[in-house]
Amino acid sequence: MKLIIDNWRWADVPFYLRTGKRLPKRVTEIAVQFMRAPLILFRNTSVEQLTPNRLVIHIQPDEGISLSFGAKVPGPIVSLGPVNMDFRYTDYFGSTPSTGYERLLYDCMCGDATLFQRSDMVEAGWNVAGPILDVWIALPARSFSNYGTGSWGPKEADDLLEREGWQWRRIDA
Repeated sequence: MKLIIDNWRWADVPFYLRTGKRLPKRVTEIAVQFMRAPLILFRNTSVEQLTPNRLVIHIQPDEGISLSFGAKVPGPIVSLGPVNMDFRYTDYFGSTPSTGYERLLYDCMCGDATLFQRSDMVEAGWNVAGPILDVWIALPARSFSNYGTGSWGPKEADDLLEREGWQWRRIDA
């Protein structure tokens, strides 16, 4: 699904959402791919083929944050190399295996509402999801893009991004 937020801050910034069941790996993350600068300072170099900078917030199962970007390799020749910075909670704070539900139940017992949605946020979410559900109910399904168990989804999901020159972030299974 492609979403556009209609305000000045997010003008012309597409948000792509993808979800599925029976994928090759259980993963929840937010990937922010930064747009290329409109002016390329080093023309006719490998800069033109540089992978876009990307910030990935890993929500589950391996909580953490990754930042990848290109940097000039030290020296007189203009050569670029990828830089990957990874932070994993377990690397710094140890591992306490638990499910999200265990954490929420514990916070509930302690009276900590930090991780709970407020009613205005729930209503805002339904303001987005409600019209989509209404259209699905009102219109008969024309075709359903199904996908095989263990795949990353239907070809139409890839086509959605490719039409605009993007691609989904590939996750190792």
